[in-house]
Amino acid sequence: MVVKGKKIPLFLTASILFSLKTYIVYRFMLNIELENMLQEFILLINPFVSSIIFFSIAIWFKKSSRQINFIRYAALIGTLVIYFNLVFYRSFTDFLTIPQLFQTSNTADLGTSVLSLIKFYDVFFFVDVVIIWYLSKNKELNLTTNYTKRRKTFAFAVSLMLLSGNFFLAEMERPQLFTRAFDREYLVKNIGLFYYHIYDAAVQSKVKSQRVLADGNKLPEIKSYINEEIRSNKQSKLMGTYEGRNVIFISAESIQSFVIQNTLYGDEITPFMNQLVNDKDTYYFENFYHQTQQGKTSDSEFVTENSLYPSSRGAVFFTHGENEYHAMPEMLEEKGYYSAVFHANNKSFWNRDQIYNNLAIDDFYDRDAYEITDENSVGWGLKDKPFFEQSMKYLQSIEEPFYAKFITLTNHFPFELGEEDRSVEKYDSNSNTLNNYFPTVRYTDEAIEQFFHMLKQTPIYENSIIVIMGDHDGISANHNKAMSEYLNKEEITPYDYVQLQRVPLFIHIPGSNEGKVMSKLAGQIDLKPTILHMLGIDTTNDIYFGNDLFHNDRKEFIAFRNGDFVSENYLSASGICYDRSNGEEVGTESETAEETPCTPFLKKVETELEYSDEIIYGDLFRFVDFNSNDTGS
Repeated sequence: MVVKGKKIPLFLTASILFSLKTYIVYRFMLNIELENMLQEFILLINPFVSSIIFFSIAIWFKKSSRQINFIRYAALIGTLVIYFNLVFYRSFTDFLTIPQLFQTSNTADLGTSVLSLIKFYDVFFFVDVVIIWYLSKNKELNLTTNYTKRRKTFAFAVSLMLLSGNFFLAEMERPQLFTRAFDREYLVKNIGLFYYHIYDAAVQSKVKSQRVLADGNKLPEIKSYINEEIRSNKQSKLMGTYEGRNVIFISAESIQSFVIQNTLYGDEITPFMNQLVNDKDTYYFENFYHQTQQGKTSDSEFVTENSLYPSSRGAVFFTHGENEYHAMPEMLEEKGYYSAVFHANNKSFWNRDQIYNNLAIDDFYDRDAYEITDENSVGWGLKDKPFFEQSMKYLQSIEEPFYAKFITLTNHFPFELGEEDRSVEKYDSNSNTLNNYFPTVRYTDEAIEQFFHMLKQTPIYENSIIVIMGDHDGISANHNKAMSEYLNKEEITPYDYVQLQRVPLFIHIPGSNEGKVMSKLAGQIDLKPTILHMLGIDTTNDIYFGNDLFHNDRKEFIAFRNGDFVSENYLSASGICYDRSNGEEVGTESETAEETPCTPFLKKVETELEYSDEIIYGDLFRFVDFNSNDTGS
């Protein structure tokens, strides 16, 4: 490129074009919250800082051809990095991590989910790459540089100064950004996508080394925290009440609580689950939150089976599938229970075929156990109604007592469903995802009702506890505008978004006649001790971070993987402390500000997440004899 007769080096041209594109993505294509002018300024400069440093590497090559090739491929690779993150963000409102890049066994199953995230206008995303390649092939333009070693060193020093300035502003805006980096959005917002990936690589290296260096010395400290802050010396009121009963666990894909007892154009969205809310044999937990992160359904499984927190990066099912665990199926097995999972998907998806062995699950009925045709499948596979129908023959054949988990599929992004299966209309908004969500939720509700009817025709029903749980959210923050329209809100604030992380939990106990709506805070991490105690299984020597939901003596908060939390009176989201009763702000968390009512909880949340991480990353349960009275040995 030439301006007024002066040559502009190709690396600088590439830096400017790439920076502008990156900023446009940050500012207008990602749902990044900007709270003040300093954040605006940092978001503006960090694409330019990273681009100049990135492309200026070219000047260290003496040959013009090597300079040009480096700039060409750097532009292409950099663009692909941004684009892959953008596509991922459109679905998960999150950024890629290194562990996810190795989850290749999931790729083949993504199918239409990925295609629905690719937009026709994405072709313009590569315009700068085309321009750079065009300029680099124009032989009339001499756009390479031949700097002296002194000028190269000077350029390198300037680059380091720019980077240091960016990091200084980032640390000023978000103190302890790198040491308390639970939230990837804060990292991208403050240091940019590329330095975030470098940081992610460093963290991954640290995580991999933790198992090698780990020993059991941390376990007494962790157990002491659990005994003091979590475990109660008193027994739950339902302790042992249903000893010997089967457990049927339905993991309801992507169902959130906002659809329960709600309508769309006058029609109930979940009529069957609405009936369960008021059923005399059902406990319904209206303030129950999912606690998953990037592993989604697999995280939901991990948390409920182990009462440990998921990883902040990737899925534990992949990253630490070979660890030793003390999961609920293993503890049930010691009491003579048989365990099985029913899920009409590939057994390798989320690495289930490997980690289920380490969770002591006896059998996995995957897609090979089902008759799947074009007529009875949609989206991710077998529809929920034929799924439950075909599962019944297996359920009736297994030995009691058993623990059987059913993982549904139909209510999965992109929420596809044929006209013949729809019982409610689509919603009408600017979000196809939210529009399609309601018919698939209703279909899953009908499938669960049908399953109940089938169970009631067998002796299994009366001798079982039936748990229905939403596994994670289905509507991401990318659809906040449409969601605010449906909920009749002006906007979805961080407070509202956390409240939307509530998912339904029903514990249906035939013949109990004591069911009611439970309003106390609850989370997926609480399922393991709750179910085990109902069955009369002692957890004294177990290590877990949840509470029995039928116990009044419980910790005061539900923690999320990104460091946010909900307590009885307060809610923390995106660094803001809210009054939980009305959603009003009561303070902003930072190292320089005075403490807010959320501060004491945040410290406990951080401690709890760190302890859980140490158990997982260090594979600490390999040092534990859970049959001994000393689990810290």
